[in-house]
Parts: sequence; C-alpha cells; structure tokens
Amino acid sequence: MFNRFIKKSIDKKINGGKAIVIVGARQVGKTTLLKELLKGKNYLFLDADDPTTRTLLTQPTTEQIRSIIGDYKYIFLDEAQRIKGIGLTLKIITDQFKDVQLFVSGSSSFDLENELNEPLTGRKWEYELFPISWEEYENKIGYIKSEQQLENRLLYGLYPEVLNNQGDEREVLKNLVNSYLYRDILAFSDIRKPEVLEKLLQALALQMGSEVNYNELSRLVGVNKITVQKYIDILEKGYVIFRLKSFSRNIRNEIKQNRKIYFYDNGIRNMIIGNFSSLDLRIDKGALWENFLVSERRKQNLYKNTFAKMHFWRTKQQQEIDFVEEKDGQITGFEFKWKDKKVKISKTFKEAYNAEGIIIDRTNFRDFVCIKSN
Repeated sequence: MFNRFIKKSIDKKINGGKAIVIVGARQVGKTTLLKELLKGKNYLFLDADDPTTRTLLTQPTTEQIRSIIGDYKYIFLDEAQRIKGIGLTLKIITDQFKDVQLFVSGSSSFDLENELNEPLTGRKWEYELFPISWEEYENKIGYIKSEQQLENRLLYGLYPEVLNNQGDEREVLKNLVNSYLYRDILAFSDIRKPEVLEKLLQALALQMGSEVNYNELSRLVGVNKITVQKYIDILEKGYVIFRLKSFSRNIRNEIKQNRKIYFYDNGIRNMIIGNFSSLDLRIDKGALWENFLVSERRKQNLYKNTFAKMHFWRTKQQQEIDFVEEKDGQITGFEFKWKDKKVKISKTFKEAYNAEGIIIDRTNFRDFVCIKSN
C-alpha cells in the first residue's frame, strides 16, 4: 500500500456535504485509496462493473434510491462512468439524502466530465489520481532503494500493479495496455477505427517529447487531420497522454502553435512500442528521462495546487528549452540531461523573460520531482 499524497486533502472533505469524486486511468489505485479512506466505516459498496448495479442505478426514482441506500451513511460507487445518466442519480443522492457521504470513482474523464459536471456543479470535490508519484514511491521504499530502481522506473513506469509485481512487469503492462488503453477507450468514446488508434499511439510513442505535427501524423496513420486531433483529445481525456503548449510572449520568431506530447507513464509508452531494452542500449534514453521528469512534475503541480503553467520553448532558429514553467509571475527554463553534460540555457530566452535557467540531471532531479508543499 502506497500512501497517496491527496489522501489528507480528501480526508478533510469527508462529511462536508459534497460528493467526493476521484477520476483517473484504470489501475492507478482509486479503489484502494477510497477503501483506505473508508476503513472503519460501515459503507455500501456499489460496483458499476456489475450488471445488476448498473441496472439498479440507471435512472432510478428517489424512492428506489432510498431503498438501495437503506441506513448507510457512506456510499462508494466504483467505476461510475459505466452507468448511463449517473450524474442525475448522484445529484438526487447529494440533494435529497443530506446525511449521506457519497464517494465516486471513475476511469474515463471523457465520459465523467459530460455526465458529472453539469448535474453536480457545486456539489462535488473532484480529484485526479495518477500512477504512483516518485515522491510516494520514495517515501515507501526509501532513498537508497529508489535510487537503485531509477532505471527500472524509466523502463517499467510507476503503476501500482507494476511496482507490486517485480519480475512480471511486462506481463502486467501488457494486460494494462490491452484492457484499459484499447477496451475502455473504445467503449467510452465514438472511435470507429481501433486500428487507427493503435497506429496513432505507436506514432505518438515514437515521437514522445518531440513536437508533433498533425499533418504529418495524418499522413502516417492514414486519416485526416481532424480525426487525428479528435483521437489525441480522447487519449488525453483518457489519461494516456497529455500535451504541452509552446511558450511565447514577445519574440517575433518564436514557434507559437506547436505541441509536445508526453505519456503519463513510461511503462505504458514502452509497452506500446514493445521495447524494454536496458538504457545503455537505447537511443531514446533522453526522451524517457524527459518524459519521466515532465510527467512527475505534472503530478506534483496538480496534487499540490501550485497553479504553475507548463510549456516548452523554441524559436525558428532552433533555440529551445525543454520545459518552461510560469508560476507567480516568475518564469523558469529547465533543460534535462540524463548524464551531466556541458549545456547552457538559451541567453535569448533568459534575457527576453528575465528568466532563471536550471539544468536537471540525475544528481538534482529530486528537487524537480518533489515540490515542497506551500
């Protein structure tokens, strides 16, 4: 059991009159976390993967809900996205049953957003949960062991099941990719060409951390640009990938419209391309390092409510900064290096934005992936 950072925040919200909703990819630990929060409490567990539960909770009346809830004061609905129109049902529970604390988990934000946001406006606390963060990992196994495991984490990622099944990482990742990436995303979106999704994911995995060109991707996978953008949007809402925008404000020759794409988990990315070779043999170790750092920074910024904006920066003359963060009016540029190499942060960037420049490598990466809470 990993101690999740957001547990304390959620704990404070229990019995506060609003539903508590946790969203994120399958298998990141949502159910485990909610059961930990409910330990010692008498609660009703409703599993939306069960067809009977889905039938009971599809458009029930208030009286039917009353008979389902009974005398329970705590209700946990797992995988809520599987129930059609669930938002209205949850609205009835929060409005009509004031002494009931509702806990909801959901795997697919592309579905839950539409189902929950409008009916539960002002009635919920929503949290995102990601694969185990480096900070959570290190807190559990300690500094020395985590340092020894760094290369494995760049290869196999930080999904709880992967961490708990050392030696069987590839099999676990294969099951995760086959069951979640394809089955869930296809089930909860209107993707009509699964083979295109697979091709696109492989293309994105090979371009991880690079600027993506939608026209080029369109030619590569054989569908139009609008379809590519739509599929990427679905993959982002499904917690598989996320995008960074380019940073620009006042230099005429800056690239303004491009995007970089990262994966939430290195292991998922490596399974998609079927490559788990050791780092010494890889030409993409720089990309793996960058993906790890950026995904960890994203977890930290979201968990700790830093309100930092994350970008990258490049000019038409190929001057670039791997990662740019804007927080409280301060702009910082970060360059990522797996091994210490002589590298300088662009003088143009620093002068234009009065920015600080920092090199992140193996010796100081903890300062980057473990932000101190305010």
